Amino acid sequence: MTSSSLIAIEALDGDNTERLQAAIDSLSASGGGRLELQAGIHLCQGLRLRSGIDLHLAAGAILRPIPDYAAYAHTAVSVIAEKSDRGMIVAKGARRISLTGEGRIEAGCESFIIGDDETVGTFIPAEFRPRVVVFEGCDEVEVSALHISRSPMWTLHFVDCTDVRVRNVTIDNDRRLPNTDGIVLDACRGAVIEDCTISTADDGICLKTSIGPDGVAIGRCENILVRRCSVQSLSCALKIGTETHGDVTNVVFEDCSVSASNRGLGIFSRDGGRISNVRFSRIAIECCETPDGFWGSGEALTVNVVDRVTERPAGAIENLIVEDVTGQMEGAITVIAAGPAGIRNVWLRRVGIEQRPGLLGTGQTYDLRPTNADLAPKADGGGRANAWTRGSDGRVIGLQDYPAGMPGIYVADVTGILMNEVRITRPTPLPQGWNAIDAVFETAAPDGSGAWQN
Repeated sequence: MTSSSLIAIEALDGDNTERLQAAIDSLSASGGGRLELQAGIHLCQGLRLRSGIDLHLAAGAILRPIPDYAAYAHTAVSVIAEKSDRGMIVAKGARRISLTGEGRIEAGCESFIIGDDETVGTFIPAEFRPRVVVFEGCDEVEVSALHISRSPMWTLHFVDCTDVRVRNVTIDNDRRLPNTDGIVLDACRGAVIEDCTISTADDGICLKTSIGPDGVAIGRCENILVRRCSVQSLSCALKIGTETHGDVTNVVFEDCSVSASNRGLGIFSRDGGRISNVRFSRIAIECCETPDGFWGSGEALTVNVVDRVTERPAGAIENLIVEDVTGQMEGAITVIAAGPAGIRNVWLRRVGIEQRPGLLGTGQTYDLRPTNADLAPKADGGGRANAWTRGSDGRVIGLQDYPAGMPGIYVADVTGILMNEVRITRPTPLPQGWNAIDAVFETAAPDGSGAWQN
């Protein structure tokens, strides 16, 4: 972004909110420009970017938002995520805005942790946590070169935005704090995410289409390119869903690296929107098991359609290409249509994955969460909304046993799947609980029972 004017702000002790917001407002009113935070610590409450503003953190500058949810009441946003209705840096309806520079945003997640749930391996988050950045209905958006650490909730959330570019951004979050997604593109059109490095407990790069306050999808997500990113995620590294109220189409993930992750590539249809024309190309993957309360089971690729609300069936997944994917996994590759909308036209080609046994054994189940059960867990049943609920048998609802053990690839009720040069290397002899069949294909018989084809 080019800047017509420049205001440089020195770091001062105390709350800098009024001074920074006044500079943003003044620059925008005069046609736009760059607000540069110079080296040092800048403590502030919520900031609202205006059109034409580049908020630039110079080398050595640290923007340290005040770690108190109440400090962001004046930067509330319309799309609620995990009860969060506010952000640390927000914009609405703005054009030509950017966050740039070699500086850091230190978001203070430790102030939003209220306990430690050792049974599922996660911290217990506070009920209300702010997101770091929320841009709504903005056009010509850029975030580049920043280092963001310890987000309390979603880190970068773009809602109903157009012409979005995120490049050379590093996100380093606590890997035990749920809902700390790295980059979320929510009903955005025309976006490029490139050369980013993300480490987080939740989804790394996630595309979704949320529902607005009026109960209607806020829009479509389309024409998205994600390339040359390195992601570590304790949910799903490169993901579409689970909120899919509007359509998602024309998406490419390419030349990326996934490591130390519970799931590599994922598409999760839950809410009525159709997901189509998606390609994953040239991706290196390392996936491992996780305790059963966290998400995923060490799958390199997991694609599923699940109706989680009866009156709003999930939409179809159509035209998926997964090619030139290599690496290791402790679970399986799963493509499962558990809802009637179905999955159609899937191509797997030049896929080479080594399937290894994990230490926990949780990879021997496949994960269909979130389901209807964990939308609102009962207090006496144990669980956390949109994450996990245990049934009367003590097992997490949504984790399913593979029929006859874990195969290398499990495909259920998919119409049209082609595999070319797909090799799953498995240990010899196979560990206990593994299926002797490398690739299992299941279709539903007319009576609703499972009929097997291999």
